[in-house]
Amino acid sequence: MFMKKDEKGFTLIELMIVIAIIGILAAIAIPQFSAYRQRSYNSAAQADLRNATTAQEAYFVDFSTYANSTAKLFGETFGFLGTSRDVDLRISSASVDGYTMTSRHTAGNKTFTISGPGGTVQ
Repeated sequence: MFMKKDEKGFTLIELMIVIAIIGILAAIAIPQFSAYRQRSYNSAAQADLRNATTAQEAYFVDFSTYANSTAKLFGETFGFLGTSRDVDLRISSASVDGYTMTSRHTAGNKTFTISGPGGTVQ
């Protein structure tokens, strides 16, 4: 096969090199993307726990005890409008003296716990 001097195009080796470069970039990017998603799921669970903590304190101001179920915290009254999608938030214990809550995203890899009043998320 003869090529004319004015013909332009890509050779097979050039196309193979481009495909190899795209494959290498994908091999690097895909695991990083998964790690970013995992961190965002964990952050959603942590943020929901902090919001529930604020609602617990607002509930305590009104009733002089902490809420023993999340249903009591939901709504605009205490400022807790619900959890993020796929976040499981539970109140383990609640009394006049304090509370313990946990949260976890179903796709996350961490469970967060807070004991209050005045606790920090762990």
